[in-house]
Amino acid sequence: MPNIKSAKKRVLIIKAKTLQNQMVKSSMKTAIRKYSAALASGDKELAAETYKTAVKKIDTAVAKGILHKNTAARKKSQFTKKLNALNA
Repeated sequence: MPNIKSAKKRVLIIKAKTLQNQMVKSSMKTAIRKYSAALASGDKELAAETYKTAVKKIDTAVAKGILHKNTAARKKSQFTKKLNALNA
């Protein structure tokens, strides 16, 4: 444990920020899981709806610095291809 007052404050701030990052990451993963389940079921309307949610969560993660922008672009591209394949 740190002895300096400012270092003690930083430890508390880091704990709070870590929890916030975990919340965003967890909600993103949940949205991705729901989208995958919708694809597996073959329901086009549900897949389209969950696709929008998943993409929005991914964009949020990028904005907060949790996910790299190229990783997000790759994921969104993969999701779009799967959605288009389901509609075709």
